[in-house]
Amino acid sequence: MSAAAMFESSVPGLPPPRRGKVRDIYDLGDRLLLVATDRISAFDSVFPTPIPDKGRILTLLSLFWFDLLKDVVANHLAGASPASLGLPPAVLRTLEGRALVVKKAEVAPFECIVRGYLAGSGWKDYQRSGEVCGVKLPAGLQMASRLDEPVFTPSTKAETGHDRNVAYAEMEKALGPENAARIRDDALILYSRAADYARGRGIIIADAKFEFGFVDGKPLLVDEVLTPDSSRFWPLAEWKPGENPPSFDKQCLRDWVERESGWDKEPPAPELPPGIVAETREKYVRAYRMLSGRKFA
Repeated sequence: MSAAAMFESSVPGLPPPRRGKVRDIYDLGDRLLLVATDRISAFDSVFPTPIPDKGRILTLLSLFWFDLLKDVVANHLAGASPASLGLPPAVLRTLEGRALVVKKAEVAPFECIVRGYLAGSGWKDYQRSGEVCGVKLPAGLQMASRLDEPVFTPSTKAETGHDRNVAYAEMEKALGPENAARIRDDALILYSRAADYARGRGIIIADAKFEFGFVDGKPLLVDEVLTPDSSRFWPLAEWKPGENPPSFDKQCLRDWVERESGWDKEPPAPELPPGIVAETREKYVRAYRMLSGRKFA
């Protein structure tokens, strides 16, 4: 049984939040309250229909990975729960399982993407140039081919519209050689550790997006980590080079848009049919169960 879906959060007594595509961000002064709503976006638009429990699954998975990978790099968890903020019980109930109190960091303006397989925009780049974000790859690779070594391919961060793939040199120029190298190396280790773990649970992590911030000059892993919103998960049993495997994310929503919706991809996005909502929710729940080994309740 899923709880009522949350499209937007409301926390009386706090300043109005900054609303991203999925998260509502409340400024607590030296800390932030992050609330993962059930909003879902695709084709640069947020759909008016939420996916019940999506925000809770994203939060649970992020907490799972933060704990599993805490020896690689520190994360932004502040060691406090929303209950410590003195909010009314009725408000706390709406935030249960979907809110985190985190440190306020100076966030690097780059998505730190690590690719272990050739898919998505990386596959398109390779078809055009034999490269992915300036990284030369061997000839003869197919869609969904596993790469000999994971590659680091940063992109700019866009609040609206498309992120833009950039060469590592651009990130190095913006952050400085030392900071850029630190978060690049941390991202590669995080991906490799997570990919090895997930493969043992029957899931391929084809690629993953990490975000980093800095507190007192030290890098922190921030935002969500290794969720169906920020990573490409494939079932290991169904992976075959040359074919696009099914994924544990919102691909069914994208397919519906392309094939059945009649939407021209210009805002506003249309309402989602109940079947697509249920199928998308099940993909997220299944990814959580397989990766964590825990039931979602």
